[in-house]
Amino acid sequence: MKETILEQLKSFEGEVSFYYKNLITGETLGFRQNIPLEAASVIKIPVLVEAFSRIEVGTLDKNGMISIKKEDKLPSCGALSYMHDGLMVTFEDLYTLMIILSDNTATNLLIKYLGMEQINSTLGKLGLKNTKINRLLFDSKQSALGVQNYISAYDIGSLFEKMYFGELISPESSLEMLRILKNQRLNGKIPFHIHGKMEVAHKTGEDDGITHDVGIVYAPQPFVVCFCGNQVEVPAFERLMQDITASLVQLQS
Repeated sequence: MKETILEQLKSFEGEVSFYYKNLITGETLGFRQNIPLEAASVIKIPVLVEAFSRIEVGTLDKNGMISIKKEDKLPSCGALSYMHDGLMVTFEDLYTLMIILSDNTATNLLIKYLGMEQINSTLGKLGLKNTKINRLLFDSKQSALGVQNYISAYDIGSLFEKMYFGELISPESSLEMLRILKNQRLNGKIPFHIHGKMEVAHKTGEDDGITHDVGIVYAPQPFVVCFCGNQVEVPAFERLMQDITASLVQLQS
């Protein structure tokens, strides 16, 4: 079955990356897992990590309040752009909405507050080599200049592995980040065939020709699985994500 999975990935048109790790046995399977790809909304995971890093050292109060101004609002995904101007929310609200609804308004507010350099510094300290945030979301001027945010399947998989073992920031922070990721509302990719049967802590990403899903499947033997696709036929690659995930679960039966 593993050979079949690799053949499916190799034959898929576009820039495709994949990483799997069984968190009990340590067994891994990868395909171009270290190549940097445009991140889309998966870059929101590093923003979440930075927020929890600041909370841990006391430089961010999760209950601190921030006002949502008209000029802050961005197009979908999310909820904040549809709320009234001047709405007061907490930083906890922002990072929760950023993950479970992929809220873009919340994301940019957090990036501005936390700082790109600081986020990237934290990523470097965590050993991530191919993941970097270079611009705000919906920054058309920077995007036109070729400035993009990048991830790799392996890098993001390593963050999930650290969370699972309670080693990302602290056991308490790891547990809370996973709790938020398990509340993901966008469940049409990795969880498609297993939704309601087992928990999945994950984050999706989408843009033109881009689709990702990365996370932990809480199968009898939990595993990390990360799918990243640039310049792909999106519906076809999402079907492949669904089917490969189901196959990885079946490997344990």
